[in-house]
Amino acid sequence: MSKNLAFDSSAIKKGPLLFVMILGAFIAVLNQTIMSVALPGLMIDFNIEASTAQWLTTGYMLVNGVLIPITAFLMQRFTTRELFQASMVIFLGGTVVSAIASNFDVLLAGRLIQAAGAGIIMPLLMNVILTVFPPNKRGAAMGMVGFAIIFAPAIGPTIAGYVIEHFSWRTMFYGMIPLVVIVIVVAFIFLKNVAERAYPKIDILSILLSTIGFGTVLYGFSSAGSKGWSSEEVILSIVTGVVALILFTWRQLVSKSPLLDLRAFKYSMFSLTTIINIAVTMVMYADMMLLPLYLQNARGYTALESGLLMLPGALLMGVMMPVTGKLFDRFGAKWLSIIGMAITIVTTIGFVNLTDSTSYTYLVLMSTGRRFGMAMFLMPITTAGLNQLPARLNAHGTAISNTIKQVAGAIGTSLLVTVMANRTKTHLLDMVAGGTGNMTKEHILMEASIQGINDAYLVIIGIGVVGLVLSFFIKRTEQAEEIAETSTTTRINVNRNTVSET
Repeated sequence: MSKNLAFDSSAIKKGPLLFVMILGAFIAVLNQTIMSVALPGLMIDFNIEASTAQWLTTGYMLVNGVLIPITAFLMQRFTTRELFQASMVIFLGGTVVSAIASNFDVLLAGRLIQAAGAGIIMPLLMNVILTVFPPNKRGAAMGMVGFAIIFAPAIGPTIAGYVIEHFSWRTMFYGMIPLVVIVIVVAFIFLKNVAERAYPKIDILSILLSTIGFGTVLYGFSSAGSKGWSSEEVILSIVTGVVALILFTWRQLVSKSPLLDLRAFKYSMFSLTTIINIAVTMVMYADMMLLPLYLQNARGYTALESGLLMLPGALLMGVMMPVTGKLFDRFGAKWLSIIGMAITIVTTIGFVNLTDSTSYTYLVLMSTGRRFGMAMFLMPITTAGLNQLPARLNAHGTAISNTIKQVAGAIGTSLLVTVMANRTKTHLLDMVAGGTGNMTKEHILMEASIQGINDAYLVIIGIGVVGLVLSFFIKRTEQAEEIAETSTTTRINVNRNTVSET
């Protein structure tokens, strides 16, 4: 039997609680993207190939993807304070190791330790919001979370670009150390436990299947962009992962105390918004990956200039996220999602005809427009699905949601890289066959690369249209209730009444 510790959420000071946790999440998410512009310099410092250096970001994502499914168990087993502080201490340890790394292996180890701490923070934060805020107040709180999720990675390249141009790459890690220490100290003062604590049995088999499944699937899709879909290593990784995930799913459905309760998918809006989130995550990766490739590889802009281009959009998203959250509380997710997705699609169309002379100002405007559109639907879609779940599934719902986004991010990245690479080759062959005139080899390669990026943006538009169509089916739902029956077990009474949104 579970042993519960009673708590009074009304006595919790929500302001300090959210501030501490959002600050921790901001630092963790910021850390996820700062390495992208540092890779060229690290390749020189450590004398390594691009495929090796890429593990600093790929490995970080893999550890996150493996840990997130286990967070549902951790959030039941440990108090909010214990789990948050433990995750930040682990993150701090990884940051110190990274800062003092004398070779690539030590740096990679530091990054993986960082990821082990960071992977816990975001699901924990979302679960806290679901616990301490009623459904009609969650939108504004989730809007603040959206600020951390989106604003941090958006400004990451800008900050990293500045640091790399003026200081050593180690400065990025040394600069984080005092910030993490402050978060740990403030959390010790203000953070309280906000949920009932239980002692579920640990399912070793589920942990193994989850680790193998999500780990190999993420590795396979992450490697596909560089090694190709026909690579035996990629195929074997994905097949192994899929088989392990099928067994993991079966195990969760038959277990009385599942590691990740997949029964959350019985709730219609949670299932629908999860599918939409897959499309949304892939759409979001267009700016985060394709645009820097176009700017730096094809146009010759510096890492700092590339990061600065996306800064206005990041600032606008930072302003819009809390506003969107309040609009969600009042109007629901349906029309916010439809309008936001439509704006995103229209502004993405502006990227399908990029040339070697497209103006910097034009790119800033289109990129900022995309960010404005995404700010309208990112958190409302997630919140709409989680709001339908009964309280006992909060931890599982947040873990599922974050895991799906992690996998979708890996798939979306590999898909875009593959489309871009294959179409670049096709355009290159077509240009050579049709005659290149007086163009140099470098110019031909640049033109083919730009056309390949344009084609990748077309795929993004197609995925966005799928998300737009599905958004019309979003409805406002009431939270499912839990009713204690005469037996000692608690059953879920699914409230199927849905209220159509205006």
